[in-house]
Amino acid sequence: MAAVETEQKQTVRAQAKYVRSSARKARLVTDLIRGRSVPEARTILKFSDRAVARDVERVLHSAVSNAESRPDLLWSGDDLRIAAAYADEGPTLKRHRARARGRVGRIMKRTCHITIELVPVPAAAGAAPETRAGRRRTARAEEPTLVPDDAVETETVEAEPPTADAPLVSKPEASGQEEPKE
Repeated sequence: MAAVETEQKQTVRAQAKYVRSSARKARLVTDLIRGRSVPEARTILKFSDRAVARDVERVLHSAVSNAESRPDLLWSGDDLRIAAAYADEGPTLKRHRARARGRVGRIMKRTCHITIELVPVPAAAGAAPETRAGRRRTARAEEPTLVPDDAVETETVEAEPPTADAPLVSKPEASGQEEPKE
């Protein structure tokens, strides 16, 4: 049981309620990003043609902000993966429009609730968890050092010039190609 509780504490979620789109349309977008890393999901949402992708992108941004603002978790946005992304139906607004012969046409304005849950990307086996400050220090330490040109040893290989009896251009019949017909 303790493992399950630890697993639940490691998730961060964000939810947008009463989004003015049908749940069916929102599910098409949330299915695209489920299980992907946050940078990959942002790219997919950025280039999606669907209007609800903008609302899903806002929820994703909110979930990442929630993860980064928690003091007990040392996560950055690039270290997160989307564990769950789903869209549930919200209340439907019912409107009416006058039709011919005194009848009424019903207009259903659907809403949905979009939810995104994030978890950390599993670290490589044997890698120690690092803090945000530690990550910054290692990034600066790994910067390339400049080496003067005279300190680098290079080996030059000279190519042999072609001999007189070796043809520079292969003939079509020798390579199995047909000659072009004019």
